[in-house]
Amino acid sequence: MTIINDTVSLQDAIKSYQYANSLTEYSRRKTITVNIGGVPMGSDYPIRVQSMTTVDTMNTEGSIEQVIRMVESGCEYVRITAPSVKEAQNLENIRKGLRARGYEVPLVADIHFTPNAAELAARIVEKVRINPGNYADKKRFEIIDYTEDEYQRELERIREKFIPLINICKEYGTAMRIGTNHGSLSDRIMSRYGDSPLGMVESALEFLRICEEFNYDQVVLSMKSSNPLVMVEAYRLLVHRLDAEGLKPYPLHLGVTEAGEGEDGRIKSAVGIGTLLEDGLGDTVRVSLTEDPEFEAPVAKSLVDRYTQRAQVSKPIAPLVASPINPFQYSRRKTQEVYNFGGGNVPRVIADFSQIAVEQYEDLRSIGHFYLPVPDKWKMNDIGADFVYSGARPVPFMLPMGLKEIMDYETWKTQPDREHKFPLFTLDEFIVAEEQSSILNFVKVDTSTPLSVETLGNIPVVLVLESQNAHAMPEMRRFMIDLMDKNVTIPVIIQRTYSGNDFDELSLFAATDCGGLLVDGIGDGIMLSAVQTDLALAKQQNSIGFGILQAARTRMSKTEYISCPSCGRTLFDLQETTAMIRKRTDHLKGVKIGIMGCIVNGPGEMADADYGYVGIGKDKIALYRGQQVVKKSVTAAAAVDELINLIKEDAKWFEPEALELT
Repeated sequence: MTIINDTVSLQDAIKSYQYANSLTEYSRRKTITVNIGGVPMGSDYPIRVQSMTTVDTMNTEGSIEQVIRMVESGCEYVRITAPSVKEAQNLENIRKGLRARGYEVPLVADIHFTPNAAELAARIVEKVRINPGNYADKKRFEIIDYTEDEYQRELERIREKFIPLINICKEYGTAMRIGTNHGSLSDRIMSRYGDSPLGMVESALEFLRICEEFNYDQVVLSMKSSNPLVMVEAYRLLVHRLDAEGLKPYPLHLGVTEAGEGEDGRIKSAVGIGTLLEDGLGDTVRVSLTEDPEFEAPVAKSLVDRYTQRAQVSKPIAPLVASPINPFQYSRRKTQEVYNFGGGNVPRVIADFSQIAVEQYEDLRSIGHFYLPVPDKWKMNDIGADFVYSGARPVPFMLPMGLKEIMDYETWKTQPDREHKFPLFTLDEFIVAEEQSSILNFVKVDTSTPLSVETLGNIPVVLVLESQNAHAMPEMRRFMIDLMDKNVTIPVIIQRTYSGNDFDELSLFAATDCGGLLVDGIGDGIMLSAVQTDLALAKQQNSIGFGILQAARTRMSKTEYISCPSCGRTLFDLQETTAMIRKRTDHLKGVKIGIMGCIVNGPGEMADADYGYVGIGKDKIALYRGQQVVKKSVTAAAAVDELINLIKEDAKWFEPEALELT
């Protein structure tokens, strides 16, 4: 990978960084077609929606009923776990039962560790998914210093185990997904490439090269991670490497593993999946939520449907000759520090109250600031907004110390307090203004606004950037690249306005538009706005803003839960257990807890977590510190308390305040 430096021109860099047809025009990546039953996948077809069952695969009738619910919710493919030969055999009964009831949905067998189960399933269902990290390899978290000869012998061993599956798939017309997971890279890959997007890509390519050797191309690829930043980098690098090696353009299955539940799960999924869809990558989507699978498909469909007419409704954006952004390696845009924006500061959250008349202290509760009458003081929770934009409606009382006010320039001019209140200008207002803040000024600009350092002078300025284009994220990125090329280091707030108040759409669309910029190191703040708003919607927008920053790994403001979406391997009630753990630990800001239903989705899949709670048998839980098991065979009744004791041992625990602040 080339990293831009003084000796690499931008023109050379853009060639090195190629992963999309265009960074400005919506253009779906051209792929080959993979035939999966009667529902082909690839760029000549719509982006497909899929999910995975959670019922025990040996429960034939329960599996059939759940598959039907999933199909009726919008699933076009359904994946079913087959951890051993007996489950693989029962796929035939499930398939026959569905066909007898008139459901022709293609079934996908999910395989881990057991090549013989994959070989059997490939004779029954329309597609098999293998994980190259554990199909022919083992993971003991050992670092092995392979010689080149030893490494090649390992590849030959993999080849021998994998060839029989290829031959069966060719004979039966079965498709295959080679699905790399960030958390389950083999010790061999980790030893050579490390815990990296490059290791994820190489893990898949080792198997893909064998497929091409045997002229088998009915393959779909995926690069999943619970960290959206890693996931985005890995998919981009995969596409780049396929082109560089002259391999076929295989379809991509997009997903963020163990995204979690509710708002956080939706935001995390959209930051990863939506960012790639914006650049035309992706041919099928699975949103992994710790919820019943029939609730996943509508979320995935909301993400996908946004691109059905994107090319037709978008306004043209000037094409990019070059880009200074490395899409395979995160680097934050360099900015000067202005007040508490830019420089080394975390991105800020601005609450848009320009349509809300703030009349009492209680009104600020919606954005995380709470007035306590008895001690006569303010408190702020972990998602307390940094600024409130009041527009032409100034807040009529003194704000708490953790909250500053932004108001329209004409209103600001009438205010005596210039230390805690700051003006928002249009660019035209700013150029001719007789008075500006000596501390902090906000200037609102559109992506079509020509801008230069000379225009803004040496006044302390933060830009508030918006776009009216349906293809907004690439247009805003295009604007920011122009600033970078001109060496303009002014901090920039990303502002997005949405017309509806549908919670799912708001969280998904905002996470895509803002998260897609943040993962490329662009953005020093977020302001989410609505055409019409109230305190309830303002509360949602504030929570979503902080959630986007957390998902993009740019500001950790709350406990993060990496919980798998459940499947037939799960050994306890994931939804109930996740809710229980969240209730006890959601005050631990910045701590990441993995909650995994079985050992397959155990220490590897929660590679990004500080602590892990993993089902290893009936009523048996293993607790992890990082990727190391520290307590084995803990009963489920005692496991949450033991998890908390583990956090206490590491001095990361503190008691939640008795005061309810939500």
